[in-house]
Amino acid sequence: MADYDLAIIGGGLNGVSLARDAAGRGLRVILLEQGDLGAGASQASPRLIHGDLSVLERRAFLRVRAALAERDIWLRIAPHLVRPMRFVIPAHSDERPSWLLRSGLLLYDRLASRTHLPASATIDVTHHPIGNALKRPFGTAFEYSDCVVDDSRLVILNAVDAAERGASIRTGARCVRADRLDTWRLSAIDRGHRQVITARALANATGAWTASVAETVLRMPPPNLATVQMSQIVVRRLFDTDSVYVFQNSDRRLIFASPYERDFTLIGTVGHAFKGDPAIVSMQAADVAYLCDAANRYFRERIEPVDVVRTVSGANAVMDPQGRRAARDGVATFDAGRGKAPLLTMFGGDVTTSRRRAEWAVSRLTPFYPMSARWTAKAPLPGGDFAWSRFDAQLDVVRERWRFLTEAQAQRLVAAYGSRIEAVLGDAKSRTDLGPAFGPELTGAEVRYLMAREWARFPDDILWRRSKLGLTMPPQDRDALAAFMATAP
Repeated sequence: MADYDLAIIGGGLNGVSLARDAAGRGLRVILLEQGDLGAGASQASPRLIHGDLSVLERRAFLRVRAALAERDIWLRIAPHLVRPMRFVIPAHSDERPSWLLRSGLLLYDRLASRTHLPASATIDVTHHPIGNALKRPFGTAFEYSDCVVDDSRLVILNAVDAAERGASIRTGARCVRADRLDTWRLSAIDRGHRQVITARALANATGAWTASVAETVLRMPPPNLATVQMSQIVVRRLFDTDSVYVFQNSDRRLIFASPYERDFTLIGTVGHAFKGDPAIVSMQAADVAYLCDAANRYFRERIEPVDVVRTVSGANAVMDPQGRRAARDGVATFDAGRGKAPLLTMFGGDVTTSRRRAEWAVSRLTPFYPMSARWTAKAPLPGGDFAWSRFDAQLDVVRERWRFLTEAQAQRLVAAYGSRIEAVLGDAKSRTDLGPAFGPELTGAEVRYLMAREWARFPDDILWRRSKLGLTMPPQDRDALAAFMATAP
C-alpha cells in the first residue's frame, strides 16, 4: 500500500491549493517544497482578486463572470485576507474614450453576482479626494468595486488548512527522482536526509520549474510552455485615499497603484518573457523606468527609479509561447493509463481562480479512488470564520481585549490571523508579555507562532512572506531576529 494518495511537488499557491482541496476530501496528501512556501511567483502577484477589465475588453464575458464569482467566494472564506476596495480609472484624453469605459463598467456590474459591493460610478475628481494626488488635467474618473488580497498569507493559510485536515507539508524538502509504475516512488532530500515516499498519484505544481522537473525528476518529455516574468515596484505612499488607481498606459496596458502596507504604494504590473534560473529573478532597470513613467503620466508627485524602495519579481509558466492562450486561468493537465499512476501537471494562472483550478484538478482523481464532494467554496480559511463586513467589529474586539495594541498593530494582526489572533497573543496583558521586540511590530510570541505553526525557518520567511515587515525593520533588528530564530525552541 502506498504511503500517500497524492504527492505534490511545489509549495506555491497552486500546490497548497491542491493540498487543501485533496486533504479536505479525505485523501492522504504530502507536499514537498524545496524552499519556503510561496517563495516563487506566488509572492510576486499584483495582489488582486478581480474579474480583470483587460479580459472583459477581449469580450471573454464568461471568464469574467466566473472570476467575479470566485471573488465573492474569497470574500466569504477569507475575509481577513481579502478586502473590498474601490478602483478608480482616471479618464485620459489619449486613451480609451469615456463612453467605452463607462459602458464597460456597467457590463462589469451586470456580470457580477448579487453582492453588497457598491456599483460603478462616475466621479468629478476636481471636487473629490481621489483627485488630490492626480495631475490637474484629469477631471473625470470612473470608480468600481474589486478586491485586494495578501497573496503570501493566502498561500500560508491554504497550507495551514491542508495540514489541519491531515496533509503533511514539508518545506526544505526537494524531490530529486520520481519513478512511475502503478504507483509513484519518490526520492526526496528532506532537511539533508534522504527519504523514499510512495504515492498513488503525483502532482507537478512547480510553476516556472514545471518543464525542468518533468525532464530531470520525472524523466518524461516536458510540456510545451514558456516562462514569463511579472514585476512590480514599491515606493513611499503617493496618496492618502484607500482606493486603487488604475492607469491606462500609452501601450494600452492597465497599471495598478495600490495602497501597500500602510506607508507604501505598490505599482505594477509589467511582464515579459523570461529565460534563466527561476530562483534568481531580478527586475530590469527598463521595467522599473516603465512603471515610473506610467505613474508619472497621472500622479502629481513625480517618482524616479531612485525612489523605489523595493522591487517584487517572480517567474511563472504559461502554456503558449505566443500568448494566444490566456494565462489567468492557468493550465491543469491530467495523464493516466493502464499500469501508469496518475499525473497532474498544474501551472500558471492568477490568484483569483486558484481555488477553482485546484478543485477541477483534484476532481480528475475521482475515478481512481473515492473521495468526498467539492467543499472549498464554503469552508473558511483558518481565521476567516466571520463575515467580511464584520472586519471592523473584529478589530474592535481585539483592541478591547489586548488594550496595549495600537490601532495599526491590531489591524495588521487581524488582517493576518483573523479570529485566530489569540493563538499568537495568548493572555498577554502588556507588550512585554509578548517577548522581545524586533522593529516596531514583530514580537517574540509571533515569531514562535510562525515557526511552530506556519513553517517559518529563516528571517526572510517572516519578513517577506508571512508578513511584509521587512519594509520597516531596521538592520540591527533583523540580526536580532536571526539570532532569536536560531536559538528559539
